[in-house]
Amino acid sequence: MVNSLSPRIAPSILAADFANLGKEITAIDIAGADWVHIDVMDGHFVPNITIGPAVIKSLRHYTELPFDVHLMISPVDPMIEAFAEAGADTISVHPESGPNLHRTLQTIRNLKKRAGIVLNPATPINNIDQVIDIVDLILVMTVNPGFGGQKFISSQLNKIRSIRKIIDQHVSKGGASIDLEVDGGIDAKTSKLAIQAGADALVAGTAVFSGGPDCYAENINSLRGNSANYQ
Repeated sequence: MVNSLSPRIAPSILAADFANLGKEITAIDIAGADWVHIDVMDGHFVPNITIGPAVIKSLRHYTELPFDVHLMISPVDPMIEAFAEAGADTISVHPESGPNLHRTLQTIRNLKKRAGIVLNPATPINNIDQVIDIVDLILVMTVNPGFGGQKFISSQLNKIRSIRKIIDQHVSKGGASIDLEVDGGIDAKTSKLAIQAGADALVAGTAVFSGGPDCYAENINSLRGNSANYQ
């Protein structure tokens, strides 16, 4: 089912001005963002290091927007509670980041947070099969995680389409709704492709933060506006 609603936009603060993160978050809130996407990298699971729970906690008072926290760390289980306490609203994890995905997702939900599963470009879709009843979000990576500014991997569009069908079938059988989020190389062109494939939430870094705060509203609207052609 092609998404007929305006997609939710989750600016990735990985592309923000790290010297002014609080102001940047306030600016994207005012500009109309739906979620704040926070990439957490450990230099081990992915080849980069970003921020931890203390920084997220310090940013929490700048906005009431949901914090969409993507954990690219391994092992992930020992850190989940800290990120929950720091103010994460959604916590998404990779199947490869721990020994027991089902238990990890249960832990997130037991902490009263939304649980997400993240599929890298080479991660098979069947990782969803046994956990679909306990996920609130499925995040498809359209780049290999670790760095911003990468080129969109178009072969992942088929994965997005397949997952859209899985979610729709799940809901038709009485299952709870699940957000289908796409992250990596999202811009005015690729956002349209992702939404046509079935995405209902988009993570965008450079495409949102380019040009400074005065441009953020226009940048966000340009990503949303691509859905108008197939509503």
